Amino acid sequence: MDILYFAWVRERIGEPREVVETSATTVNELVQELAAREERYALAFSDLTALRVALDQELSDFDAPLEGVREVAFFPPMTGG
Repeated sequence: MDILYFAWVRERIGEPREVVETSATTVNELVQELAAREERYALAFSDLTALRVALDQELSDFDAPLEGVREVAFFPPMTGG
């Protein structure tokens, strides 16, 4: 599965994207797996209220299932102007 990181999430993790093998069935489970990897991931995912997620380029929720998903993107909320 392709994982994409944007803005400060990318800065904290130090990678714009990566391919991961996961047994996670939901976004929350994926986040838990990633956060358990290293301190930089734990820091990036320490406050999920400051993050948004998109599955295959569709805005989604953290309790969404990952079945059939090819791409997960994490990013901070956007503001308009």
